[in-house]
Amino acid sequence: MTDSENEIQITETEIPQEGNDCLLKIVSSFEIIYSLVKYDFVVVSHISCVASDQVWVSDDDSNFILTNTTGDVLHRVEDSCSGLYGLHTVNSEGELIYIDENYNINKMSKDLKTTTTFIETTDSRWEPRCVYWSPSTGDLLVGMSNRNYRETGNVSRYNQSGQLLQSIQHDNTGLGLYSRPRYITENTNGDVVVSDHDDYSLPGAVVVTERGGRHRFSYTGHPSGSGLKPRGICTDALSHILVCDHVKVHMLNKDGQFLTYLLTDSRDFGGPCSLRYDVFTEHLWVGSHSDKVAVYKYKDDPEVSTDKQARQIDEATCMFSSGPAME
Repeated sequence: MTDSENEIQITETEIPQEGNDCLLKIVSSFEIIYSLVKYDFVVVSHISCVASDQVWVSDDDSNFILTNTTGDVLHRVEDSCSGLYGLHTVNSEGELIYIDENYNINKMSKDLKTTTTFIETTDSRWEPRCVYWSPSTGDLLVGMSNRNYRETGNVSRYNQSGQLLQSIQHDNTGLGLYSRPRYITENTNGDVVVSDHDDYSLPGAVVVTERGGRHRFSYTGHPSGSGLKPRGICTDALSHILVCDHVKVHMLNKDGQFLTYLLTDSRDFGGPCSLRYDVFTEHLWVGSHSDKVAVYKYKDDPEVSTDKQARQIDEATCMFSSGPAME
């Protein structure tokens, strides 16, 4: 890829944070790390970080690989469920947790040698659609949909032994919260954050509940009700919620207030589809509706006191520029 292909321009923006006088500064560009075209990826549907230089990536068909920042394939998963989006996550031990072709939830050891069934799907009414391992509790959050569409979707919480702890399905008035959870994550305050979308010809929502299950808010776009079609979702160290809508990334605060758009001009990139924030490196991984993966880099703002934990999104660069790009 040429330098012009690598660089995607976005608008420079400064956003005052409600309740915090620090500024989030979004600068002019980022770079594509690599392309997955030679591995038949037509969309990068989901990303799970393993280490600073390794990620699991998958599409919505049957491609599911462990790769590094130079584009080498380190491992392939052959039995994952096709047609899902947020189908994998990584726990604190570096083990991969994913949904297989029988809708069971499997766990693969860090050395990639052993795969076991962690949660067997025995209820014929429900099928898992997305998973997220909670760093704060060690629990596994699973977004479920009803196979017969007779009930709304739900979010189930399992402990480290695979025991069901909680099921979130209805709001405070008894109405269903979810239709078809596509992606799921957790915010730093314990909120459960779901990208919910039943049919991509219809609008969806980002549905946020407290850890205990109480509905906090649903974000339906900017302005409200503007027809959001959410895809990949993640949160960062400052509790911002970031969600893709096929064209750009919406950034919200933890209470659902819209802050800004990212990637407002990403046509060459293919449009953002999936997101993953790496808390250790402060890198924001972005998967595209083409075969490309890119990275933003967060860094401390020296002009703002550290007790306010200010961050700015700086110009992201290829983390290992000496490695060959995938073509």
